[in-house]
Amino acid sequence: MSLIIHPLPGIPEVRRGDDLAALLLAALARARLVVTAGDVLVVTHKIVSKAEGAVVQLGGDEEQAYRALVLDEAVEVIRRRGDLVIAKTRHGFICANAGVDRSNAAQGTAVLLPRDPDSSAHGIRMAIKASSGVDIAVIISDTFGRPWRRGLTDIAIGLSGMAALLDLKGTVDASGRELHVTEVAVADEIAAAADLVMGKAAAVPAALVRGLEVPAGDGRATDLVRSPEEDLFR
Repeated sequence: MSLIIHPLPGIPEVRRGDDLAALLLAALARARLVVTAGDVLVVTHKIVSKAEGAVVQLGGDEEQAYRALVLDEAVEVIRRRGDLVIAKTRHGFICANAGVDRSNAAQGTAVLLPRDPDSSAHGIRMAIKASSGVDIAVIISDTFGRPWRRGLTDIAIGLSGMAALLDLKGTVDASGRELHVTEVAVADEIAAAADLVMGKAAAVPAALVRGLEVPAGDGRATDLVRSPEEDLFR
């Protein structure tokens, strides 16, 4: 099996109300790519949020407005150190500053997470299917830090067209031992892999991942959120 990841450059600055699926299809055409069954389209949440109008003007004292917006978006503050806030969002994600971001945003603005990233991914998937006749999987990604690990990586915050997890419980490993707890976060792995060709400052907000046997299912990115009952650290 070979994995190929195609960056999709040339997508213009996205504004509220833009037809994101049309912009993505145009980028695929420019890259001379025709979607096929089994493909996964990874789209950064930033352009999804912009198309949906999840952009806030930071009036007055910008820093103060930004901090107030973070607290407004948080449903729970988990930890705070200086200006850094680790918070739980209404989606159930635990991340820095409740996902409120000023990178790749116009001066004096901040971009919020989409209200319902799974629904956003589904909408893009259905629009591409209607145009191309091909049903592919769509992941909406964002950059998160990780406890106990330095550095950032992309994860799936929205998903449609595949299972979020590959459940290996009940299968056996190479030594014949039965696996009892192993679940692979395939959607997160694909999001992280796609980020390798998109980058943080290259203005490439989407990539097509080809060559994987994606786990079948009607998964959601919220399937990846660990329940409080399973959380040993809160």
